[in-house]
Amino acid sequence: MNIAEAKEQLTNTIKAYSMKDRFRNYVMPVRDQRPLFLMGPPGIGKTEIVMQVAEELGLGLVSYSITHHTRQSALGLPKIVHRTYGDREYDVSEYTMSEIIASVYDVMADTGLREGILFLDEVNCVSETLTPTMLQFLQFKTFGKHRVPDGWIIVTAGNPVEYNRNAKEFDIVTWDRLKRVDIEPDYEAWKAYAYLTGVHASILTYLEARRGSFYKVEESVDGKKFVTARGWSDLSAIIRMYEDLDIKVDRKLIGQYLQDPETADDFAAYYDLFRKYRSDYKLEDILYGAESEDIRERAAAAPFDERLSLLGLLLGIIREEISDVVRTEDIAAELVKLLRQVKGGADINEVAEREEELYHRFLRMGVLSKDARNRYETVLEFLRGHAGSADFATIKSDYDQIVSEMKASAEKVSRRLDNLFAFAEKVWGQGQEMVILVTELTIGFYSSRFIARYGCDAYYRNNESLKLYERKLEILKKGEELWQQNTM
Repeated sequence: MNIAEAKEQLTNTIKAYSMKDRFRNYVMPVRDQRPLFLMGPPGIGKTEIVMQVAEELGLGLVSYSITHHTRQSALGLPKIVHRTYGDREYDVSEYTMSEIIASVYDVMADTGLREGILFLDEVNCVSETLTPTMLQFLQFKTFGKHRVPDGWIIVTAGNPVEYNRNAKEFDIVTWDRLKRVDIEPDYEAWKAYAYLTGVHASILTYLEARRGSFYKVEESVDGKKFVTARGWSDLSAIIRMYEDLDIKVDRKLIGQYLQDPETADDFAAYYDLFRKYRSDYKLEDILYGAESEDIRERAAAAPFDERLSLLGLLLGIIREEISDVVRTEDIAAELVKLLRQVKGGADINEVAEREEELYHRFLRMGVLSKDARNRYETVLEFLRGHAGSADFATIKSDYDQIVSEMKASAEKVSRRLDNLFAFAEKVWGQGQEMVILVTELTIGFYSSRFIARYGCDAYYRNNESLKLYERKLEILKKGEELWQQNTM
């Protein structure tokens, strides 16, 4: 299965394991809850989906790479205790609490969360001295005499032996006690994540034309050559920072992330072309509906790779602007819930303190996405800015200003989206480029939400396969109605 399907399996399993009866007992006894094992090649996103699920379900998270542990840190250190058996006293060896188990209790104390995920990576790469301890842990959920607290679900991960020389095959007895989830690289699944996190448009348009370069691990006389999903994501982040700092992105930088010389060479050449197209095509003129006839003629006559790059550049700008609007909507929706408490008589300082405590709880666990951090910090900035204010009308006025600016931005983005469609219709008609444009807007997390809320006549007009997407847009529309119910 792909990484998106694996995330769904992980989410559903945790929900099932967390079910309780009317007496608050787990429906499935803890002893019967098989640890999950995410088996997949390196850099595919296993750790990322565990963090996402913890954030989305509001769970605690303790994460370890087990290869960094010795038998002593995992099991605990031996100590001598005095015990009485019958009429005699004996010196007995015991173990101190495992560092891993202690970390779970630390998170519970720091955050107040009683349930969570204990994530152990690379569990099939442990040393020989730690192997018996790890097998005992997978079977009985204990390190030494210390059990994982009830409510903490064990999720593990590892690489197949062909990717990691230190990986070991488990025997059938061990596999029979695990819930195994096998994951394969899948560009389409990663692309949905890439849209959500804002992966650089040069990478998305490059991989759209060269999907075989998305993930590869090969053995050569010079050692392993590889490109992973993690490599593309990290390369995207550094490209954005280099561009902001006006530092040249060159082959040397690219090769530090794409450790396959052929792919690194190819992408470096493509990135130079991508930059040239960004300069040549006067993108802002197109999005304002003021492009020249020369630009339209060049785009119409361009080879497909160039047209795909141009479309990717335009979509990249529109996607970022759309995501800004949708993120502001999410901030406004969160503010509404909190300001309703203030309107009902709650002290705004106390509301801010509770929100800040919640924020730092998740921040300490390291599970918050960039969007979630920004949402918390913006909401807290608003609440702190009105600390001590007893005039709710002023608070409401400042909130209304945020919503007003958001709506103005949405109207501007809608016009630019219409201009993008108008350009595509004039230059490419109902060709493959239009299919790509409609499809990319449909599958994008933020763009699909934006269109469901604000509409786009050109999108609907050009979507010849609208029936395939009606159910998705209907669901999004229902979500929009819920958002409107939360407005003040």
